[in-house]
Amino acid sequence: MALDGITISNIRSELEHTLAGGHISKIIQPEPDELIFTIKNNAKTYRLLLSASASLPLVYITSSGKQAPMNAPNYCMLLRKHLAGGLLESVTQPGLERVLSLNVRHRDELGDLRSWRLVIELMGKHSNIILISDQNKIVDSIKRVSFNVSSVREVLPGRDYFIPETQNKKDPLDISEEDFSRVVFSKDAPVMKAVYGGLRGISPVMAEEICYRAGIDSDASASGLQDAERVHLYHTFSRMMDDVKNEKFEPAIYYKGKDPFEYASVPLTQYGNLRKEGFDTISSLLEQYYAEKELRTRIRQRSIDLRKVVQTSLERSGRTLQLQEKQMHDTEKREKYRIYGELLNTYGYSLTPGAKELKAVNYYNNEPTTVPLDPTMTAAQNAKKYFDRYNKLKRTAEALEQRIKGTEADVEHLESIATSLEIARDEKDLQEIRQELEDYGYLRHHGPSGRKKKQEAAQPLHYLSSDGFDMYVGKNNFQNEMVTFKIASGSDWWFHANDIPGSHVIVKTNGKELPDRTFEEAGRLAAYYSKAKNAPKVEIDYTLRKNLHKPNGARPGFVLYHTNYSLMAEPDISDLREV
Repeated sequence: MALDGITISNIRSELEHTLAGGHISKIIQPEPDELIFTIKNNAKTYRLLLSASASLPLVYITSSGKQAPMNAPNYCMLLRKHLAGGLLESVTQPGLERVLSLNVRHRDELGDLRSWRLVIELMGKHSNIILISDQNKIVDSIKRVSFNVSSVREVLPGRDYFIPETQNKKDPLDISEEDFSRVVFSKDAPVMKAVYGGLRGISPVMAEEICYRAGIDSDASASGLQDAERVHLYHTFSRMMDDVKNEKFEPAIYYKGKDPFEYASVPLTQYGNLRKEGFDTISSLLEQYYAEKELRTRIRQRSIDLRKVVQTSLERSGRTLQLQEKQMHDTEKREKYRIYGELLNTYGYSLTPGAKELKAVNYYNNEPTTVPLDPTMTAAQNAKKYFDRYNKLKRTAEALEQRIKGTEADVEHLESIATSLEIARDEKDLQEIRQELEDYGYLRHHGPSGRKKKQEAAQPLHYLSSDGFDMYVGKNNFQNEMVTFKIASGSDWWFHANDIPGSHVIVKTNGKELPDRTFEEAGRLAAYYSKAKNAPKVEIDYTLRKNLHKPNGARPGFVLYHTNYSLMAEPDISDLREV
């Protein structure tokens, strides 16, 4: 979720209560578009992170620091000149704009007090951090924007400062019911789109939440709402804005399983089925939310080389399988050659020398058949030629059958590894996947000894069912092997998506009978941690662990079973508790 006006209002409130009245003691610029201010207030020291990143603009109080560059950039030196040592008088936000202003009082070279504004615009790719004088002139910015880049507004030293594109939307904190009706209900568009399209600082998620609280279909036409629905929508919206004005914030992250899905500064009742984690401050929320997002992004980036290896190997195996299947198709004519040979042995005595064909009845289907002949050869020689062709194609088919089985096993194995890469959560998971790729020849072993020093093994996921049963989920083939053949005992239940790469899920019974709800929850885990996690329903096979068998020499995670039950499961684990 991008920072919307409500979240920024929450940030403004926290900064105002925590930092206003403090002194700016240090300013560093660790990244080209990022600043960290050290502010001392009420005998405490705080670090304030300001980021104008196009992909992730942020402002929050951070508990961690960063290394300052050896040579401070020019913009950082300018801020130190005008702001370092200054008093942070207040933190303001115009309406619900995605803009914050740090208002600082500082003495200049002559000792005179001067006022400065450091404006942080949190507007996606247009984000910026701009220093403004008390005459509302731009002193400089972390990103200079010329007329060649933007025809709407230049951000250059000496230009007047203004917030662009504010005239098209209304301030939701100061809008009458009449204006709200004119802005929202005059549009022939979905209600949700009319709300966030006509009001500043309202994100699609917040617009959806307003509709949800009002009990109105967000996709319904705004202009087509009944009078009672219009009044109810406005009053629902107004109550939310009253909470914002009164600083009644409840910052929380909403999780799907263990993955952060959404966050907000007001309750998102539309996600009542998701796990919710509340925070005392919006800064602590943002720090944790983006740390978790960054971890997943970093894991994905570090797995790029593995993904490329798997994808390349899959494409190569796919091409090989197509060629082998085509060759197998070409061998299907072998039975025809065998029948030709048999017909020649049976009826060849009737041929005249130099005959070019034999017409006979195929005694396998009683249909007339014409056998082409080489007129320079006898019937026996022609028969031998056809039997030779038959035997050659038969040997080819037998060899191809084994090769096709091997190639299909390669494809199945690689698809299971590709699914493991989607599930991987940390470096240990990636290391196990890398080791598997090395063991099966898809990657070269590292180091002169052929393998890196063995690291601590990654552990499978552990969930607790609503009825108190332990459920274990393998995140890759090695972990699938672990949960199935080491953690599970014969009387435990095993779950897996039917004919789809995915995780092995084990439910420990401890000698008890499993309730239906636990079967359903384990099925949902097997569906979610499979290649079909985005499907509405997934067929799940389940059986007792004692019914599983692993053939000698089989690849990790491969099992056979002949006795099983099936259920249809929805790949949704948002209400399941991970231990």
